[in-house]
Amino acid sequence: MSSSRNLLVRAVTLPHSLYAILDPAQSKGRPFLSILSALLKGGASVIQLRAKGIPSREFFQLAVETRRHTSAAGCLFIVNDRLDIALSTGADGVHLGQGDLPLAVARRLMGDRGIGISTHDLDQAKDAERGGADYIGFGPIFGTATKHTGYPPRGLPMLKKIRKATNLPIVAIGGISEQNAGMVWEAGGNSVAMIGELLRAENIAEKVRRILALRQAPFASFS
Repeated sequence: MSSSRNLLVRAVTLPHSLYAILDPAQSKGRPFLSILSALLKGGASVIQLRAKGIPSREFFQLAVETRRHTSAAGCLFIVNDRLDIALSTGADGVHLGQGDLPLAVARRLMGDRGIGISTHDLDQAKDAERGGADYIGFGPIFGTATKHTGYPPRGLPMLKKIRKATNLPIVAIGGISEQNAGMVWEAGGNSVAMIGELLRAENIAEKVRRILALRQAPFASFS
């Protein structure tokens, strides 16, 4: 495995306890760049751009802007679903769902850039690891209104099973909030993915700072 790929694997582990997802549809009408700037100001070090249902050209333009700002801030930039846009904008990685391009095909195209795979059960997680994913998304952990997976909540006990079954970094997603993030980290999630919890906050930068600060708190308070 090359050094550049190793760098991404390490970068998505514990130092990056928050995996921010920037979805314009969840922005409450606020300008895209102001939200992106607030996430970065708060200290987000991984940002995924998720923009389902918009024209490809518009998605591309958002990705260009996101790449420009994340590069300046030293933040990892991941594109959701669209491998073509990830490649064309120089993103650090792409995140693929179960219905997207097969992992083997994506790897041939992405080379050593990072690939994350959404998983919802033990078999999918094992398949992603065998296939060479750099990290897995797992969920939904709790109920969520911002991402419809077709799967019921998996819960913390299942997250613990996934943690024992794979050596890959796990990005937990689905209904995770400032109030329950500690339990998710404790159950084995290396990172917590948040969409609405961040983007609907009155002060996004402050919300990011508070969540990042939680990672330093003792897990005993969540047991």
